[in-house]
Amino acid sequence: MSDPELVVCPACGAANRVPAARIGSDPKCGRCKQSLFQGAPVDVAMAAFDRHVGQGTIPVLADFWASWCGPCRVMAPAFKAAAADLEPAVRLVKVDTEAEQQLAARYAIRSIPTLILFAGGKEVARMSGALDRGSLIGWTRQNLAIL
Repeated sequence: MSDPELVVCPACGAANRVPAARIGSDPKCGRCKQSLFQGAPVDVAMAAFDRHVGQGTIPVLADFWASWCGPCRVMAPAFKAAAADLEPAVRLVKVDTEAEQQLAARYAIRSIPTLILFAGGKEVARMSGALDRGSLIGWTRQNLAIL
């Protein structure tokens, strides 16, 4: 029997133990009763980002972006669509680099959009530049397959 996954709720931030066999069965948060997976990226501030990456056991794909960035706005619908395909295997989060400058500095974000894939709390892959939905999904799966 495999270990349960630790999934951070996108609504309230609570950590939830979910049996691996139930991860794809629309699990709900034990605290707020919201769905743990909503098929959409989660907008996160630093504390929520740290919970998803540091406490959660599922991989996290982070999009570092800004509202004034044209390529970021172009990629946003593809990132949202990719969330529907990648969840529950991967949590997709969006980090606004203007609002979260300290977080952007921590990861030395020099250009946006920048995608960083985390697994086991560590950065495993990084790419700068806008991608379409298929490329986002392929890049993520390829880098997780290497692990």
